[in-house]
Amino acid sequence: MAEQRLFHTVAEQISALIEEGVFPPGTRLPGERELAERFEVSRVTIREAEIALQAIGRIEIKTGSGVYVCKEQPKNPNDLPDVSAFELTEARSLIEAEAAALAAKVISDEDLQELDRLIIAMASSDEEASLVADREFHATIAKASGNGALVHTIETLWRMREELPAVKHSYDAVCEEDSKIRAQEHQDILDALKARNSEAARRAMREHFLRLIGSMLDATEQEALREVQQRASESRERFLQTAKMG
Repeated sequence: MAEQRLFHTVAEQISALIEEGVFPPGTRLPGERELAERFEVSRVTIREAEIALQAIGRIEIKTGSGVYVCKEQPKNPNDLPDVSAFELTEARSLIEAEAAALAAKVISDEDLQELDRLIIAMASSDEEASLVADREFHATIAKASGNGALVHTIETLWRMREELPAVKHSYDAVCEEDSKIRAQEHQDILDALKARNSEAARRAMREHFLRLIGSMLDATEQEALREVQQRASESRERFLQTAKMG
């Protein structure tokens, strides 16, 4: 796992040098060999770091010419996209289902014991403790998959769930109402992992998120209905006041 994350560290170091002006916008980066010697890593790691930096708009790789620092740098590579709770949950259903399928093949007994503990912790009356346990449950499965890219992606999806206000509001409302169903869904996922059944783990994780999407749709409809009722009530009140004045 440490080797898989090494290119992230190198990418961060190159980003810092770009911000400090060591590698100014528009200039060509040193070659792979020079960068590999500078950071004491392999040329393959440098190549992976450059691909990661190109993905976030830091640099541009020009075949046959070299690697150049983009003239316009992203304001903050860690900024989260403006997505809805539905978009986020759809992405989670696809990505975390595959992480669970991978994990089922290789998950350790220690990780399974940790998941058991986290399910118990999720039943806590302390909402904050329950949320932390929920996050750790999904993070443990991601790490058990052995795929560093999946781990990073799922961590980012969780950041969206907690740091985007509208998304957090939607999740908190649904999770609070469906706590018992949610607990059973997590247990179903764990049972599939214990059985080392990749297809069952994938299906259980996907069903968890599909049910969540359905609950969100129901909550959205109820909220829209309340808004209509509120506007109707306000209109009725204004009508009565106008009638009295007349």
